[in-house]
Amino acid sequence: MIGDIAHVCNRGIEKRKIFNDGRDYQRFVENLFLLNNKKGKVRTVKNIFEAAKLPEREKLVEILKWSLLPNHYHLLLHEAVEGGIIEFTKRLGNAFTKYFNIRNKGRSGYVFQNRAKVIPITDERQYLYIPYYIDINPLDLIPSDRKNMSTRNNRKALDFLRTYKWSSFKDYFGDGAMEQIINKKLFYELFDVKPEIYEKELLKLSTCEVDEFRFP
Repeated sequence: MIGDIAHVCNRGIEKRKIFNDGRDYQRFVENLFLLNNKKGKVRTVKNIFEAAKLPEREKLVEILKWSLLPNHYHLLLHEAVEGGIIEFTKRLGNAFTKYFNIRNKGRSGYVFQNRAKVIPITDERQYLYIPYYIDINPLDLIPSDRKNMSTRNNRKALDFLRTYKWSSFKDYFGDGAMEQIINKKLFYELFDVKPEIYEKELLKLSTCEVDEFRFP
């Protein structure tokens, strides 16, 4: 329903990589913008996030958070039109599968393990943890024991997130260049939090494991 919020995630078949290089990541990120249009994919614009004026869209969803890792992705979506979350999620999977198979020498078949998980955000605990979980997910790329991080190392982890290219965190707290994908104002309104408080809480949680929401 319009106004619903959902955590959407999926990973590669047999836990394989779905993003092999920067070109793969960039294609998926561009689709977060281009496919988020009720009438269909917006005409591709070269270097879209550097364009002086972006194409007008009638959005299916408002994207609140996103993060990509080599073999999976996470999104936090707010439904803008009826059925928008499901439609947008299908478009992302179908478009990336077609791209991936063509690019990889005519490969055929599935790229993702299953249909994407669409998890409604309905209770207080989900509101408290899911946005942070999506933001700290890229810390899995750091080969360290986050549970034993000192405060100093914890701030290093935060600096890593501010500069990690394939996540929306940098567009909230770093020097991001793809703010057009997300709706920051809506996120802060829906989750009733101020930027400085959110960042402070994330600093604490970045040493924790949120296993309930992790892929098995």
